Amino acid sequence: MDVMGNGYRCGNLPDKRGWRGRFRVLAMSVVVSGFFVCCLVPYAYLAAIVASSGRLFTEVANVPATEVGLVFGTTDRVGGRENLYFRYRIEAAVRLWKAGKIKTVIVSGDNRTRYYNEPEKMRQALIDRGIPQERIICDSAGLRTLDSVVRAKVIFGANPILFISQRFQNQRAIYLAKANGIEAFGYNARDVEAHVGLRTQIREIGARFKMWLDVNLLETRPRHLGKKIPLPQ
Repeated sequence: MDVMGNGYRCGNLPDKRGWRGRFRVLAMSVVVSGFFVCCLVPYAYLAAIVASSGRLFTEVANVPATEVGLVFGTTDRVGGRENLYFRYRIEAAVRLWKAGKIKTVIVSGDNRTRYYNEPEKMRQALIDRGIPQERIICDSAGLRTLDSVVRAKVIFGANPILFISQRFQNQRAIYLAKANGIEAFGYNARDVEAHVGLRTQIREIGARFKMWLDVNLLETRPRHLGKKIPLPQ
C-alpha cells in the first residue's frame, strides 16, 4: 500500500530540501550574474579607450590624410533647440576638408521616416559650407555606430576610414572597426558642455557594454546590407 499513516501519498511528499536547493542555485546565479556585469561594464568602457589609443586626433595638422571621412549621424535639432553635437561634427568635417585631409565624406545615420533623415540634413549642412555635393555620400542605413562602421567597408569599400565625431563615439567606433578588420582613425569634434551632455555620457556606458557583447558574444551584423556602392573617383 502506497499511503502513509499521515495521509500523504509517497509520491506527493513535499520536497523541502529540493526547493531550498533550487532557491540557493537561483540566488547564486543572480549573485554571479551581477558580479559578472559589474566587472564587465567598466572593462568594456576601458576597452574602447585602449583600442583607440594613439588613433585619435584633436589637431587637424596631425591627422593622417585619408581618402574617406565618416561623419556619424545625429539630428540638427533636439526639442526645438540646436543640437550642438550636430554643429560640431559638421564643423569638424569642414575643417578636415579644407585642410585636404579627406577627399570623400560619408554621412551615415538614421532615415527612419521621410520626416526624419539625419544623412540628408548632414549632407545639406556640408554643402552649405562649401563641400561639393558630388563628394558627399549618404548612408541612410547607419542605424547604429556598428552599422555605420561595418557598412562603410562592406558597402562602400572604405578602408582606411577617418571617423568624425566626439571623442566618446570615436573611441567606440575604433573598437568596432578593429574587430571588423578595418584600419581606422578618429578626429575628435568639439564636445558639448558637461551639463548639456550628461545624458549622452550616461548612455555611453550602456552603449559600450552593448559594443562588447556585439563583438564578443552576439557577433552582431548590420541590420541592412545590400549591394556595393562605389565611392566617387
